[in-house]
Amino acid sequence: MGGSATDEQRPGSAPRYLPIAEHGLIGDLRSVALVGTDGTIDWYCCPSFDAPSVFASILDAERGGCFELAAAVPATTKQFYFPDTNVLITRFFTEDGVGEVQDFMPISGEKVEADRHRLIRRVVCVRGSIPFSVRIAPRFEYGARPHTLRMISGVALFQTDALSLALTATVPMEADGPDARADFKLAEGESAVFALDQVGGDVQPRGCARLEAEEQFTTTVAYWRRWLSASKYRGRWREMVHRSALTLKLLTYAPTGAMVAAPTTSLPEELGGERNWDYRYMWVRDAAFCVYALLRLGFTGEAEAFMDFVTRHVSPGDGKPSGPLQIMYGIDGRTDLPEVELGHLEGHHGSAPVRVGNGAAAQLQLDIYGALIDSIYLYDKWAKPISSDQWDDVCALVDWVCEHWDQPDEGIWETRGGRKNFLYSRLMCWVAIERAIRMANRRGLPADLPRWRQCRDTIYRRIMSRGWSESRQAFVQHEDGDVLDAAVLMMPLTKFIAPTDPKWLSTLDALTHDLVSDSLVYRYDPTASPDGLHGDEGTFSICSFWYVEAMVHAGRIDEARLAFEKMLTYANHLGLYAEEISHTGEQQGNFPQAFTHLSLISAAFNLDRALG
Repeated sequence: MGGSATDEQRPGSAPRYLPIAEHGLIGDLRSVALVGTDGTIDWYCCPSFDAPSVFASILDAERGGCFELAAAVPATTKQFYFPDTNVLITRFFTEDGVGEVQDFMPISGEKVEADRHRLIRRVVCVRGSIPFSVRIAPRFEYGARPHTLRMISGVALFQTDALSLALTATVPMEADGPDARADFKLAEGESAVFALDQVGGDVQPRGCARLEAEEQFTTTVAYWRRWLSASKYRGRWREMVHRSALTLKLLTYAPTGAMVAAPTTSLPEELGGERNWDYRYMWVRDAAFCVYALLRLGFTGEAEAFMDFVTRHVSPGDGKPSGPLQIMYGIDGRTDLPEVELGHLEGHHGSAPVRVGNGAAAQLQLDIYGALIDSIYLYDKWAKPISSDQWDDVCALVDWVCEHWDQPDEGIWETRGGRKNFLYSRLMCWVAIERAIRMANRRGLPADLPRWRQCRDTIYRRIMSRGWSESRQAFVQHEDGDVLDAAVLMMPLTKFIAPTDPKWLSTLDALTHDLVSDSLVYRYDPTASPDGLHGDEGTFSICSFWYVEAMVHAGRIDEARLAFEKMLTYANHLGLYAEEISHTGEQQGNFPQAFTHLSLISAAFNLDRALG
């Protein structure tokens, strides 16, 4: 990918908030850090995705905390990934030379080293000579908990009673109130290393000499290239597909196999709006779709880890009001995710509220049963056969769906405007039963097939009769209504309806007319279908890729390719996407978003196949 050029930036004169898209991502399969194109780490939670933040200036430039590292003279910058890895390079171009910051988090199989959560920032002068300036200003617990700073033998120790971080460097540092600072100059070929570790218990502060940083750089590069080498994708869009795969892998929590929907919270879907949510949890739907995308590329290990998570943490006998499945879980499998507003943070560009936890966890969303069972079906088909115990769990879920499919729910978009009989929820209940029937037939597994078939067929007839609007000549958002919804793009993708069925082609035309803007797709019109929230939102990027796939299946290959290529131009300089794209083309919402990247992979795969 090409780099991102920013305007000349002087320390202290940079904008208070970089746009969401002006960031790259590094991580160690336990947490991530967002690194701005100005060299500042402005989002980092330690020790896990859903832990309280240490750096959160992306949510509050004053109180959030950050790790600044940049040329101390006017510079333009470019950011790119070391090829086929999640090692990020931010390059500074100055009048006197070129320097770069290499950011990465080593991935270790040893528990003590994994518990260190080491974040390495290696600064190298490539040409000429450049002065650099660094400031490390952690603000623990989302900026709410004060800390002490002690300088001991060149180590800066930032401590609260809950978390201790040690910063070591190959240049002298000094205390500046609660922060640590350094100014240094590098000549061509010289380097400096900063390493931030979580310390305590068995993990002691340990310096990171230049040689060790070099070794860990090499090892981290090798890890990512070895992982990516398992990809079977050889199509036209390898760079974008592989970047999406690497991003999905970064959103995986290695200790449990959970996948987060996004590694951030409260990045606004509309600047100044209230649609700010915490996505650092495992949504069943998003994770199941992730499994599908990664299996498509040949990555079976992630699917197996997800299956283990489901087997351990999802109990079909729970009997909650939301059914045996909760729509989302903590990355450790916990089910209680209370939603709290952090009133002391101003939000990105002043877009309050900042929320942690997610109140949607208690919603009823029937579509997740189809997403999960479809991913189990694909795992059983492409990776390895599921066990007898896992099949018993599938049967219990399908029996529950047969009992409960016809009740109103909050739907895939988690509306807070009351339950409705959403077509998409019905569709995915049909998928849940249909895929289970396929598995039973293919493997001769025991199942109540007469009951399952009757229920599957009843759902089919119900969708065809009450999900179809004669006046709109289209399938609509919910029964007996006439509002359009991009979620119905999944009808041909799940093989519910033939992609050339006249009713479907008419629906595709209606969606194109009402919800598509220059190949970008809105979820629905909130003025026509109130969702209980104020404000507007951008186009929803997963829907834009679903649209591409639906057009491929309908045989509109040229239109699909143009829409896909256009959508690629909305990625950031690294090939990353947030959840939505604003009417001015800016990335909006939590970043990067698993949904967008997994749908990119699927669209590329199917478009490639159609193009031959």
